[in-house]
Amino acid sequence: MKPCSIYLLATLQLSLLSSTAQEPPAPGVSTSQQKPSQPSAVSAQAAPLRDGARDFDFLIGKWKAHVRRLPDRLVGSTSWVEYDGISNHKKILDSNANFEEFEVDNPERHLHIKAQTLRLYNSDSHQWSIYLLDLDKGALNLPPVVGQFASNRGGIRAQARWLA
Repeated sequence: MKPCSIYLLATLQLSLLSSTAQEPPAPGVSTSQQKPSQPSAVSAQAAPLRDGARDFDFLIGKWKAHVRRLPDRLVGSTSWVEYDGISNHKKILDSNANFEEFEVDNPERHLHIKAQTLRLYNSDSHQWSIYLLDLDKGALNLPPVVGQFASNRGGIRAQARWLA
């Protein structure tokens, strides 16, 4: 079998609060009756990139986690394995970085998943680099997945290797 690279695009559809949210219509006026606003000189210029340093702040805290995993992918399998556990997210030194500890179990099948994630925000590129850590092996999985949020969507790109 020859290894080949496949690029994956994971799209996070999150309901993020946006400072550019539309104002509600005036009382008694339907949205179809409103006139479109005229473009201003400011909007005619290229809009500056938004600061996404707080994109993952909604995750900060301790969460219960429930995972459904399809162990046999790309073969038509419909047998899912379910896990329950925790997902804890922390800011790192009040910076543009956060760390996740994730641990779930399936006691019936004696299965366990433990993962750590480091998210770093680059304020120059306005992109996140997300690193998966393997503390058991003392390894940082490279390259990271990289992406950003725009229009209330997150596009995170990763390169994965499959045997074809």
